Amino acid sequence: FCPGCRALQPPGPRPDLFRLMACDRSFRIDAQQLQRRFRSLQRAVHPDRFGQRPPEEQYYSEQHSSLINKAYQTLLNPLSRGIYLLELHGMEPAQETDCDTDSVFLMEIMEINEKLAESKSDDILEEIDTLIKVKQEGLTREVAAAFERDDLQEAKKLLAKMKYFANLEDKLKNKKIPS
Repeated sequence: FCPGCRALQPPGPRPDLFRLMACDRSFRIDAQQLQRRFRSLQRAVHPDRFGQRPPEEQYYSEQHSSLINKAYQTLLNPLSRGIYLLELHGMEPAQETDCDTDSVFLMEIMEINEKLAESKSDDILEEIDTLIKVKQEGLTREVAAAFERDDLQEAKKLLAKMKYFANLEDKLKNKKIPS
């Protein structure tokens, strides 16, 4: 907001999502603090509050609201937060090919994929869902430790593994949705 006239201003060209959401630039975040900040910012700039304002401010309000949503979603999800942190450090985003040398890991992914493709019962789907969640939680802890050690290459490899499990989660969700 302009300090003089209180008119809403356009968002900056490449805002730091951590700063926007008042979080430390760290892999570990306080999800409740993030949610409070998200709600507070949305209350201030939500387009519904700018219906009677000039069209320019309405447009800026939509831009800010969209940016706040993007920041919240990016920082809330460990995978996207980790990828964003790598980008802030000037590294290429994690690719699934970053862990292609880990044949044991790739075999595990292949087995889960096969089990998922063949499964007909809800019990097996629940078992796979639990397995994926446990693996993601473990990887999230490992990524946090890698970032804390400033081992960005290791964080990148672990994030690549998280991408595989995120893809499995998507396949599982699609399988659970009745056709």
